[in-house]
Amino acid sequence: MKKVSLMYRRVIPEARRVVIKIGSRVLVQKTGRPDVRRMRSLVADIAAIREAGHEVVIVTSGAVGAGMEALGMKQRPQKLPELQMAAAVGQTRLMARYADLFGKKGLLVGQVLLTHDDFQHKTRLTNARRTMDSLIRHNVIPVINENDVVADEEIKADLKLGDNDNLASLVVKLIRADVLILLTTVDGLREPGSAGRTRRVKYLESVTRKTYALVKDKESGLSTGGMATKLKAAATVSAAGCCAVIANGRKDGVLGSIMAGEDTGTLVVASAI
Repeated sequence: MKKVSLMYRRVIPEARRVVIKIGSRVLVQKTGRPDVRRMRSLVADIAAIREAGHEVVIVTSGAVGAGMEALGMKQRPQKLPELQMAAAVGQTRLMARYADLFGKKGLLVGQVLLTHDDFQHKTRLTNARRTMDSLIRHNVIPVINENDVVADEEIKADLKLGDNDNLASLVVKLIRADVLILLTTVDGLREPGSAGRTRRVKYLESVTRKTYALVKDKESGLSTGGMATKLKAAATVSAAGCCAVIANGRKDGVLGSIMAGEDTGTLVVASAI
């Protein structure tokens, strides 16, 4: 199985454009305070990926969590105005940290805020794609987040992107990326193993009902996504001809390992188009 996994991963080191989605739990501590050490490690890995010649786009969570800490909130807000307030406060803190850390690596970042509605509006969608292409062309790393501050009740209730996992899959298709990396706090999808233990699923040739049946995670107080949303995002980009890897973003060197084509995380193989 490992040999097959490595065979499927041979395309990753050759990828031109990579979208990296970083989950809330990867970026912040339990209090909601940004985990500077973890962010510094991820930024160093992303800078190395850029240095190796890959184009990188970041889809980040963490704004609400960072805002919660700044505002002294102990639990994730349930009311939309308070959620939007936390996002507004946290977004500035999160972007300031990204700008500082990437700046130390000689790299610029550009913030791009999107909503689900943007992907339904042809002109706004075209403008978003052109902006991101221009940022990449000028060696600026786009840092994308869902624009919770302007999302209304209908969008949040019925069309919400789901902890940015779905947003990342939409971005992949928009900019025609080759690889989607979904960073979380586990090493990939788990399945039953021997002696009552579980083992990592090395790769998936497709995402099926049996795949979703393996998911048992729950929402946390800081994030709204989970393994199910990551599998759905991976299935979406797979159908578009892009491979996806779900991996542990709190493990040092994980991005370098993935981009080297090593057996890291759970790979969802790109479907032939």
